[in-house]
Amino acid sequence: MLPRMATKAKDAVRPLASNKRARHDYQVLETFEAGIQLAGTEVKSVREGRVQLKDSYVEFRDGQAYLVGAHISPYSHGNRENKDPERVRRLLLKKREIERLFGRTQLKGLTVVPLSLYLKGNWVKVEIALVQGKKLYDKREAEKTRELDREAEAAVKSNQW
Repeated sequence: MLPRMATKAKDAVRPLASNKRARHDYQVLETFEAGIQLAGTEVKSVREGRVQLKDSYVEFRDGQAYLVGAHISPYSHGNRENKDPERVRRLLLKKREIERLFGRTQLKGLTVVPLSLYLKGNWVKVEIALVQGKKLYDKREAEKTRELDREAEAAVKSNQW
């Protein structure tokens, strides 16, 4: 009898796309993991990493959450099965999570944006976050602290043997 081949860990996470702009423009308050409803060719395109989350956000309609503005390029061998790259895609969240996010966005003027798209096992997942917009001076302050950290790290590194 032959030994079994080692399989990938069931919960292995493979990042596919990230929204770096979101972390720059917004202060992240809370994060959630959501599934996403995709067509077959879209999954193949996502696995190739042909996704862009820039300028995308989550919208709530009829008790459901939808990802708006995410661009998934058409699959190269998909021909007529390809869907519109900019189409609205449903997010798969629990009802309680949807109600909570919707309530927070209505009361406090917060918004929900996707931070990253990744493979978890065989499933495509989206990390979404409840965020609050940063003011210009907040962005400048964050940039200043990053610059000071870099300089301090460089100074420590230069003093090493």
